[in-house]
Amino acid sequence: MNNLAYEDSGLRTEQDPSALNDLRLIPRISIQAFCETEAVASPLERAALDRRMAKAHLKVHMGGIATAIEFYQQAQTPNLIIVESREEPKQLIASLGQLAEVCDASTRVIVIGHYNDVWLYRELIRFGISEYVVAPVTLVDILSVISGIFVGPDAEPLGKTIAFVGAKGGAGSSTMAHNVGWAMSTLFRSEVIVADLDLAFGTANINFDQDPPQGIAEAVFAPERIDEVYLDRLLAQCAEHLSLLASPSMLDRTYDFDGDAFTTIVEVAQRSAPLIVLDVPHIWSNWSKSVLTHADEIVITATPELANLRNAKNLVDTLKKLRPNDMPPKLIINQVGIPKRPEISPGDFAEPLGLEPMAVIPFDAAFFGASANNGRMLGEMDANHAIVKMVNEIAHVVTGRAEVRTKKKAGFGGIISRLRIKK
Repeated sequence: MNNLAYEDSGLRTEQDPSALNDLRLIPRISIQAFCETEAVASPLERAALDRRMAKAHLKVHMGGIATAIEFYQQAQTPNLIIVESREEPKQLIASLGQLAEVCDASTRVIVIGHYNDVWLYRELIRFGISEYVVAPVTLVDILSVISGIFVGPDAEPLGKTIAFVGAKGGAGSSTMAHNVGWAMSTLFRSEVIVADLDLAFGTANINFDQDPPQGIAEAVFAPERIDEVYLDRLLAQCAEHLSLLASPSMLDRTYDFDGDAFTTIVEVAQRSAPLIVLDVPHIWSNWSKSVLTHADEIVITATPELANLRNAKNLVDTLKKLRPNDMPPKLIINQVGIPKRPEISPGDFAEPLGLEPMAVIPFDAAFFGASANNGRMLGEMDANHAIVKMVNEIAHVVTGRAEVRTKKKAGFGGIISRLRIKK
């Protein structure tokens, strides 16, 4: 990437997570960086912690090309070396020649320089440098450059993962996940895979009126067998463009998994469909934490009660730490207006979370109950129902076709003081 043309265009930003949305996961490579300034070292260190770098290993050293030359006289070179240099163009070319003498021929090199010079850029490319980037650099610059080198332009696109999780059991997260998945497949005529990750108590098979002989359990317990062909055998067709990876919903065994238990399944699903809905149960374990950390989009469903608010607040704060470079989770406030139940108003609920709700779903026991008992989606029951229109709006937002409409926020109402959340 030649950033000479846009260095002063105002496109650079450290605070815009949407700039990272289209970046692919970096493959399993080793990267070492040698920096002369903290301004360059800092975004590199942030990049090392980004979820898109989960497979790669990035080590940042202070010191420029001279330090790199000394280092590799006794160490093997990695897949990628990133060096920062404040040297003038001709001196920089000479220093890189010395670095080349101690590097393997297969090692890629990115140079971060301080001279916006077209001649220098052309000489570096002719010299064999993979990319030249002019400082200052941002996390977006770093990930984009690395991705551009190691993810081929002809690589197949990866499907977008949308993880639904409830702030509390019974909040209706699974119902929202299944109906939004169905809405996406119907509205956009795009292939959608709904994966029910609650192997013990999952309800997707009931909600979609399916009883497949195989499902996600076979994939979890035999990850070495998973590929696109095997996954296709496990999927149950629920609609023209929607497939289900069903849970067994049985207690004949326990489901204690390692943190990466679902990684292979999700990666294969991403190569098989453009949209993957992950129905994550309301638990906190190594694997559920991993799934939420690496999802492209997260939707929290909560009911307007104090325990839901506390749990939602904990989720939002934790995910912000786990995903510092991503957009915050989306919020659905569900089951609003249950008769005689004291409730927190949507404005008071959303204020402590710092989120604007995607949708505020009213309580409608008859409509939701009829849908569940008949094994049909809400849109199949009544396409013109107001709740169905809300679900359709959610489908537009989570796929990036629309944005959450902001409203005037209400005050705290004394609620946050009652949570007593530990900082």
